[in-house]
Amino acid sequence: MRKSVHPKVFVGSLLMSAALSFALPSSAQQPTGPDARQLSGMVFNKQGEPLVGAYVRVKHGKKTWTVQTDETGKYVINLPAGQSLAGLNVAVSYIGMQRQVKTTKTGVMHYDFMLEDNSKSLGEAVVTGYGTISTREKTSAITSLKMDEILMPGMTSLEQALEGRVPDMVFMQNSGEVGATARMRIRGTSTLIGNREPLWVLDGIPLSDPVDVTNEQLNDPDYINYIGNAISGLNPQDIERVDVLKDAAATALYGTRAANGVIVVTTKKGDPGPPRITYNAQFKYTARPRYTDSNINLMNSQERVRFGQDLVNLHYTFPNHMTMVGYEGAYHRYVTGQIDYDTFVAQARQAETANTDWFGLLTHDTFNHNHTIALSGGSETARYYASLGYNKEEGVQLRHRNDRYTASLNMQTRIAKVIQANVRLNANVQKKEQLPGEIDPLGYAYGTTRALPAFNNDGSYYYYQRHAYNVGTDKDGQYKYRYNILNEIDNTEKNYSSNGVMAALDLTYRFRQLLDFTLTTSYQRNTSDNDTWFGEKSNYVAQLRNSEYGVDPIPGQYGKSDLPYGGVYNSGRNVNENFTLRAQANLRHALGAAKKHLVSASLGYEMNMSNTDGFSTNTRGFYKDRGLKYVHMTAEEVQKFPYYAKWLASNTPSIKADKTHRLSGYAIFSYSYGSLFSLSANTRFDASNKFGSRSNEKFLPVWSASGMLNLKELALRPYDVVSDFRFRTSYGKTGNMVDNQTPNLLLRQESVDTYYGENTAKVFALPNPNLRWEQTDQFNAGFDMALFDYRLSLGFDGYYKHTRDAFNNTPVSSINGVDNYVMNGSDLYNSGFSINLTAYPIKTRDWSWMLSANYSVVYNRIETKSINDYTLNDYLNGTAVIDGQSIGTFYSYRFLGLDPSNGLPLFDDYKDRQHLLEGKTLDRIMQLVMARSGSREPNFSGSFYTTLRYKQMSLAASFNYALGNKIRKFALYKDILDGVSSENNVRKEFVDRWRRPGDERHTDYPSLISPSDPEYQRNRYHWSNSSNSDLKGFKSFADNYWSMYDNADVRVVSGSYLRLSNVTFRYQFSQRQLKKMPFSNLALDFSVTNLFTLKSSELKGQDPTQNGFSIQTALSLRPSYTLGLRITF
Repeated sequence: MRKSVHPKVFVGSLLMSAALSFALPSSAQQPTGPDARQLSGMVFNKQGEPLVGAYVRVKHGKKTWTVQTDETGKYVINLPAGQSLAGLNVAVSYIGMQRQVKTTKTGVMHYDFMLEDNSKSLGEAVVTGYGTISTREKTSAITSLKMDEILMPGMTSLEQALEGRVPDMVFMQNSGEVGATARMRIRGTSTLIGNREPLWVLDGIPLSDPVDVTNEQLNDPDYINYIGNAISGLNPQDIERVDVLKDAAATALYGTRAANGVIVVTTKKGDPGPPRITYNAQFKYTARPRYTDSNINLMNSQERVRFGQDLVNLHYTFPNHMTMVGYEGAYHRYVTGQIDYDTFVAQARQAETANTDWFGLLTHDTFNHNHTIALSGGSETARYYASLGYNKEEGVQLRHRNDRYTASLNMQTRIAKVIQANVRLNANVQKKEQLPGEIDPLGYAYGTTRALPAFNNDGSYYYYQRHAYNVGTDKDGQYKYRYNILNEIDNTEKNYSSNGVMAALDLTYRFRQLLDFTLTTSYQRNTSDNDTWFGEKSNYVAQLRNSEYGVDPIPGQYGKSDLPYGGVYNSGRNVNENFTLRAQANLRHALGAAKKHLVSASLGYEMNMSNTDGFSTNTRGFYKDRGLKYVHMTAEEVQKFPYYAKWLASNTPSIKADKTHRLSGYAIFSYSYGSLFSLSANTRFDASNKFGSRSNEKFLPVWSASGMLNLKELALRPYDVVSDFRFRTSYGKTGNMVDNQTPNLLLRQESVDTYYGENTAKVFALPNPNLRWEQTDQFNAGFDMALFDYRLSLGFDGYYKHTRDAFNNTPVSSINGVDNYVMNGSDLYNSGFSINLTAYPIKTRDWSWMLSANYSVVYNRIETKSINDYTLNDYLNGTAVIDGQSIGTFYSYRFLGLDPSNGLPLFDDYKDRQHLLEGKTLDRIMQLVMARSGSREPNFSGSFYTTLRYKQMSLAASFNYALGNKIRKFALYKDILDGVSSENNVRKEFVDRWRRPGDERHTDYPSLISPSDPEYQRNRYHWSNSSNSDLKGFKSFADNYWSMYDNADVRVVSGSYLRLSNVTFRYQFSQRQLKKMPFSNLALDFSVTNLFTLKSSELKGQDPTQNGFSIQTALSLRPSYTLGLRITF
């Protein structure tokens, strides 16, 4: 059967064919008579390299003569006989360069031009990692950025600088703490179970994300990534430019790793000239959270005591094992006869006035700084750039810091006339410290009553009894030990350190101007160490020990001691080595008498080897403060503590080793006719030991085809108002295969079974002979337009992506030896468009004003036939893959209002029609019983930034916004299930809760009822979760009515925001001012970051970066103030 042509490909081809049917016009015919006079010259860039295809226009009155430079940068203009050579205007323009105009003089027939870079235009070239493409030949969707223009003071990582600057890229930050890495999505999501982050490429070498972070964690919207990404160790001061490759025409070069887009980073190189030393320094102040912040809506101690009094007046029954602090604790001691009335009044008054500033104790204002010193220079045959950097960042939360040391070296030298060498070296050391996630100081500050003191009157820690951790064997909430969070911070630690080095060598041999051969080799090594420590004085270890610090543990079965002596120390190490060897041949040749036919081709072969080794171990009995020693116990002593002995017997270190070998071949072909049009095609194949034998047999090449049509050259040459106008279109296919999938059964060797005395094996992967490649088809169409000599630039791109046969983890019975099975069962559809606009309304010698904005829209949808065993929380949190919905879609219970008689929440939960749910899966029940609230990922995003300059002063501001996403508000009633505890603070919304009949007309907050109230027991469990309910054929879809309220549609609000991300004032000293100084350049900056955020008025006490999905409370984006200094000697 004849295969049909994709409609988008057909339309794109039709447009291109129609455009090419026109003849190339010219604004004026070149005189060729015998008396014609010639005007000639050369056009170069600032490096002295000839510019091919530059426009040279001679104008005299209404007469115009236009030509383009040839492959040597030369131009020749034939003027008619008798034409005067004096007073002619000769204008030269080239995309990415400043337009230059000269006036001719009598008798002078030769004029040379050297053009300077022009940052406001479309850019001279784009870097793809496998080469450099002139903008006039670009056929793909690429956003190119100069780092000097996007790196603002206070930014310490590349991803911070990219926020809002790249159309079609969604930037999602879920924590404002230092070192927290944002999630980035370029043109939606192209995979379900694979890594959704873009591929990072450094100077042409693809990088890998840290092995300490799994794909599941990277794809989890609530996971706060403090480890970082592949580029975290790079100093942004060492970066020259960034090119973001978005469509298949650009990303196909990277094969199976590029379905999510590619970010190509190019580091700085030296410029010819004497040695120059540049010093950059930044000093930043960051403000901590305060109870007075608009996004913190918590009760003070007086309000919390009144709330406790209300509960007592309601005869509220407090939890049996409640921590007795605050007003409730004093009241309990009074009614149980432990204290008299006067003491009770005194303790209640003390609780009312305590007003403990937990944010002040657990967070702090920070003063951070970073420094970079660079040396650069060279000659025409050898250039160099070297730098050293240090970045110190202390987090707002206590014991949270991130230190980074960097070194960079980039040397280019011409060994012979036809041989050039480029040596690059990047090294970094990162040291990170944070508290273990079990402590969560920020969550404690949000959730703990201010009526609880932190210190005694003598300044010592105030301890209270608390069950703070769910650790140990057979220890429930009644096992309480003395607790003070400051003591926990003193006796716990979590460290992460890493060091990385990347060395690369490029050797290029040039054969005339026709052919060059490049051999590239690189070596990368990254080592990371992590350790977590809980000291013997902590509540964590007291719970494992089952005794307070200083009290001997009770031996025997009833002692329940999982750790009789010492503390806990867990550690791990990962080492990743990567070697790449690439050979590439490039052909570039101009044909025809006028040299208008430009043919380019590249052929390459690449080999990559990656090895990862790691281990992790968990230990107990560790004494950090006593010389880093472990406790020594005899076998008889260990047996006295059977819980500890059982843990020792089952605890073994974990060791892993992984090897990946990849072979790749690729080809790039392009043809350009002058500046009129360009056609390009790319193809690549990847072979790897990870794909399995059957996958290699099913060969799926990655390919793309694209084209560009210069509408300015085609039909708009007479119109000077149009500086440039190019139409682009592309279509391509990429593929992906998951690791460790083969048509054969894979067994993993295990150790000896001591009971049987035999070696054992375990099923590692079931045979998967029918697994097919995950394939993504992508179509793109767009245009780039510049008007008024590039003072107004407009770009547009629209795209459509279809991923077919997407991989799913399908659950299978554990009797097979595994819990899930990878299958092709889903399709993903992504579509959208982006618009970017840059304008220079004012541009004079003293004044300039730049305005720029971009706007992006993305829609995605999933069609899946796979059966997945998702949990209830997966649907409530938006991590379930749901047929017909977008990524991040979450569901909420349908809230009907409050019961007028008791103020309890009412829901449309099918209680009166249970029979309609029988036989249905949880997925189907969710869609029937719950309301689709929306997606956690925004559909619309963009930015607006502007720079106003007057002489040496400039003021820049940038705004970022996101629209269309939904977030859940912080949970209000999560503690109601077990009763309101005295140690917990509550949000101010509880002041407006239902109290009496009639309140339901003006409030949505349910009432508080005592656990002793019969209504409490009737609502303790949802009817679908009741143990005595007569349910048949479907799973429970709710736990209780209070958690249903926290997860109801009434608690869902818009996550849209507009944030003033940065305001920067800069003063650049002039050369006249520097004459009396030993500097050749001096600039001072002052910057303010995250100054304010406009958000939904319903988002009370919550920042758009925070949500009620995660158990752990994330830090909101904090305002910071930075002073910057840049000096060049």
